[in-house]
Amino acid sequence: MTLIQIIVLSLIQGLTEFLPVSSSAHLILGGKAFGWQDQGLVFDVATHLGTLLAVLVYFRRELSAMLLACTRPVRDEAGRRHRSLAVWLILASLPALAIGFLARDLVELYLRDVRVIAWTTIGFGLLLWVADAVGGTSRTLKQMKLSPALAIGLAQALALIPGTSRSGVTITAGRFL
Repeated sequence: MTLIQIIVLSLIQGLTEFLPVSSSAHLILGGKAFGWQDQGLVFDVATHLGTLLAVLVYFRRELSAMLLACTRPVRDEAGRRHRSLAVWLILASLPALAIGFLARDLVELYLRDVRVIAWTTIGFGLLLWVADAVGGTSRTLKQMKLSPALAIGLAQALALIPGTSRSGVTITAGRFL
């Protein structure tokens, strides 16, 4: 890959990661639009790690408060809230991490295809629309339970399929729950 390709694809990743669209799909389609060879899953993971680093820097105060709440005695409501949020974030991430590890070859070999991207984009876009139309009410962190947290984590695992937005499936699952 050339430096220009890396810069262009990194910009695509950064601009699309936080929208309910698939940044992975945009990386694949962006490369194809320019006639570039598929950059592969390793590059995509590297751009996602860059996005993760940006998130960690941006939320450093909140993450620090969560870490402290998990490693020290909690004496106030804010500490309990930070500890609870940390636990739910970890639990909701476990299914996606496990499935991602187990399915990495499937994604790399069979799912990085324009047809897969098109169908998953359409399908999950419609599902998000339905969830928004019939979805439940908002809940607070205190109302969170184990099964919805794991369901959201399983939904995030679907984002391993290019064309499926991680934020989109998280929002969709949350709306249905």
